[in-house]
Amino acid sequence: MRTVKIDNNVTVGVRKGLVLIAGPCVIESEKMCLDAAKRIKEIALRSGIPLIFKSSFDKANRLSLGSYRGPGIEKGLEILSKVKERLKIPILSDIHCRKDIEKAGSVLDVIQIPAFLCRQTDIVVGVAETGKVVNIKKGQFLAPWDMLPIIKKVESTGNKKIIITERGASFGYNNLVSDLRSLKIMRDLGYPVIYDATHSVQLPGGRGGSSGGQREFVEGLSRAAVAFGCDGLFLEVHPDPDKAPCDGPNMINMKMLEKILKQVKGIEAVL
Repeated sequence: MRTVKIDNNVTVGVRKGLVLIAGPCVIESEKMCLDAAKRIKEIALRSGIPLIFKSSFDKANRLSLGSYRGPGIEKGLEILSKVKERLKIPILSDIHCRKDIEKAGSVLDVIQIPAFLCRQTDIVVGVAETGKVVNIKKGQFLAPWDMLPIIKKVESTGNKKIIITERGASFGYNNLVSDLRSLKIMRDLGYPVIYDATHSVQLPGGRGGSSGGQREFVEGLSRAAVAFGCDGLFLEVHPDPDKAPCDGPNMINMKMLEKILKQVKGIEAVL
């Protein structure tokens, strides 16, 4: 398996140890974003797990027109730049249209392709052409082996800085399920695999006009994924998830993060 270097402090892949991708679902304000990043960094340092900070500047894939989307690309990238410069941590965010790729690539260390867009060839190739690390979230509608042709799209540009993220599979209406076999299947494709424990407990459209979630299962699924074998965890965290404007039901409270990281670090040590 290839290893993927994010910056001088973070490398993802076999024998490099677990990494953490974490942050609020969406940027709510500059202060909230900076405060959250600072707290998450402190927790990650105490846990001995390298951090990639994640937050979205525009959530264009919401179910309802009135759902909160974020501050937009200009303001959002400005805020993420401040997080990166002040806290000295790498930054990940997602793009939803090709015209945003160049601007996003000027700031982000990792450009994420959302699950719903993972088969969109122009977006996948456009992100790959930036030369940045590409995190492809496996669509909940795909089998794990279906990621290989998507990987080939990225590799066609000469870019082999690829991470794959598992975020559950559709299981009937308004429900997802985690099949941990997918972690091995996708790792065998040659690139590091991250397990997204918070989106895997999402209930898409479960609240009618928005998604529900079952955050009570995040802790157990995180332990299971690390025990089974993955290269890192993706966790959306928030100081008060019940008041979050986006993905609150599946985000975990900041207070849970250190407990989960200590548990998975212990499992990693045993392995």
